[in-house]
Amino acid sequence: MRIVRPADFRRTPGGFVATERALEPAGGLGRAWASVRRLLIGRRLATEEEQQERVSVPVGLAVFASDNISSSAYATEEAMRILALAGAGFVAALTMPLTVAIVAILAIVVLSYHQVIRAYPQGGGSYVVASENLGVPYGLVAASALLVDYFLTVAVSVAAGVAALTSAVPDLLPQRVLISVAVVLVLTTANLRGIRESGRVFAVPTYVYLVSMLGLLLYGLWRAGAGDLPAPPTPPQPFPPGSGELSILLLLRAFASGSVALTGTEAVANGVQAFKAPEPRNARIVITLMGAFFASIFLGISYLSTRIGIQPDLSEAETVNSLLTRSLVGTGWYYLLVQASTAVLLVLAANTAFNGFPRLASIMAVDRFMPRQFAQRGDRLAFSTGIIALALVSSLLIVAYGASVTGLIPLYTVGVFIAFTLSQAGMVRRWLRERGRGWLASAAINGLGATATGVVAVVVAASKFEAGAWMVVAILPLLVALLWSIHRHYRSIEDRLLIASTAPVRVADVRPLIVVPISRIDRASLRALAVAKGLSGDVHAMHISYDAEGARAFQRRWAQVVGDALRLDTVISPYRALRSPLVRYIDALDPRRPERPIIVVLAEFVPRHWWEFLLHNQTALLLKLRLFTRRNTSVLDVPYRLGDTDALDERRPG
Repeated sequence: MRIVRPADFRRTPGGFVATERALEPAGGLGRAWASVRRLLIGRRLATEEEQQERVSVPVGLAVFASDNISSSAYATEEAMRILALAGAGFVAALTMPLTVAIVAILAIVVLSYHQVIRAYPQGGGSYVVASENLGVPYGLVAASALLVDYFLTVAVSVAAGVAALTSAVPDLLPQRVLISVAVVLVLTTANLRGIRESGRVFAVPTYVYLVSMLGLLLYGLWRAGAGDLPAPPTPPQPFPPGSGELSILLLLRAFASGSVALTGTEAVANGVQAFKAPEPRNARIVITLMGAFFASIFLGISYLSTRIGIQPDLSEAETVNSLLTRSLVGTGWYYLLVQASTAVLLVLAANTAFNGFPRLASIMAVDRFMPRQFAQRGDRLAFSTGIIALALVSSLLIVAYGASVTGLIPLYTVGVFIAFTLSQAGMVRRWLRERGRGWLASAAINGLGATATGVVAVVVAASKFEAGAWMVVAILPLLVALLWSIHRHYRSIEDRLLIASTAPVRVADVRPLIVVPISRIDRASLRALAVAKGLSGDVHAMHISYDAEGARAFQRRWAQVVGDALRLDTVISPYRALRSPLVRYIDALDPRRPERPIIVVLAEFVPRHWWEFLLHNQTALLLKLRLFTRRNTSVLDVPYRLGDTDALDERRPG
């Protein structure tokens, strides 16, 4: 290989390596777009830089635990909103017991996922655990549940963050859908820059939220101990008096709504390989810190809210978190700090899904259950396809539900508890099969986790079924069928294309048929004819005319310019069609040997400027699209640009 531009390649013992400069576009428009892209996403990262992109525990907590931690800002409110249907007294009496029950289940889940991370340090979470120990169908159910949950994580987190913002600035409430979609766009751009860079950006708001919320709760607990709690503030639109009766179904609905707090736990187990070494140890530290921070804030908000007597707002104009903060510290700078940090963290909680979904999708793509594009890393070593797909679907959910947290919550948590249950059940099966050191204690921990999360999954699905959970339950088997059909397609293609490593291979020597469609005789067409004659095959030039007179005129011109060097076939198309007559002509060339390869050589004029493409009808592009699906047919595109040097004899193409 002779290096024409040394800056494009560097020589190594393993061959030539393309440099970043080799990827730069040549045209002015392409260079301009590359500059914009570099500004938004950053410079390209080489594969060997992947280790440098891994995150530490402090950054990993912000990246993978923000979803779970941020749930503490609205989990209390979601339980209160259901209890308020029965009456204000039930809100005060039952919010704290429900909170304690949810925190207990979270502790079980965190302890169970310690076992998962230890057993599967390569990551993959519920999908890998269920597939390996329970079977592929169970793994696909777990994966489908998580994929749906990741979409909802982005939608709910962003909507909740915007709700915190509109609580402080009510004038923005009518624009909450537009603001939410804009936030998703910003998150998408940030994540396309890579996990380390986005993690550093998101770490500061995460720790500001933790410090401000824990400071608020400590201040509130100090006032509670001193007997100096304020009077409850009046919400903008109080709930009407409840029925005064609490049914089991209503209690279960309140528990299910509060259980939204358990989402996000799975992401740490999915992304173990995103941490710096030792990866499993750092992942276990992050999941432990996540559970501790969440439990502290969730318990504190529920306790102080019920002690003060705060009631939720029916119109969602102001959150319980805002009411609690306003009652304790007023509406000064600390109130604004808490609300701003809450809004930012709730928005950034979606970042957990932006890291969990692409990694899960990439693992499934490697296993051929999702399109292969999901396994490819982008310029910044991020799984770009998964990031963009997640952004599109979650934005559609936000628009469809008007960025309403209450509207989206019934769809939430069903999937994640199904995945929790299958993961823990798979771990129990693993311990019973391997029976290694400490297997009995490990099996007991995961068995307890499977039982607890299984009960919650049934409760959530049943209590929220009519409110929207039925859609998630209905879509899971459809999604499993889709994933299985993708896998079946890849297996079928692989079986047909695979060559045994020990089988002798002989490359057949077959002379192809070469077809050159000619619309007019000019320099572009003559170049295509010259290329065709340089190939080893039978060359057939053909022209499609709309009437007999036009056909005769073209044949006379052909005789003058090309002569008898190459035969021309003329096809008359009285209905003015081009593509179908061309395909039928190809079919008629050698009907006795349909397996014989055919090469269609297309002449295509390339304008100098991008806007000039609008002045040409792009016939060659349409022909390529039409021939793409024809069996045993290849298309050779011969571009011609003004100013190209012609290596042609103008008297004859041959």
